[in-house]
Amino acid sequence: MYKLKLISYNSYMSTLSVSEVRENFSQAIATSALEAVFVEKHGQTAAVIISPERYQQLMDALEEIEDASVVSAVRAEVGPYKSAAEVFKELGYK
Repeated sequence: MYKLKLISYNSYMSTLSVSEVRENFSQAIATSALEAVFVEKHGQTAAVIISPERYQQLMDALEEIEDASVVSAVRAEVGPYKSAAEVFKELGYK
């Protein structure tokens, strides 16, 4: 089946207000290379800044999950696999 490849990304995260990000945008971008930067507006998370590499990793993982879901749905619709011997037997071959 599919193996989900997880690449290490620091489990730490920074939380900054919108005004802090505005004042230190370059630093927020630099920090996003190492960890997610959560941007808060009025005490609520409004956005998350991540590096392009991390974004691509997440999109690739999501695609793998979606592909696996499609495969599972097809398998459920088609039914269990049969061996070649079982198929030949059902077709009347010995």
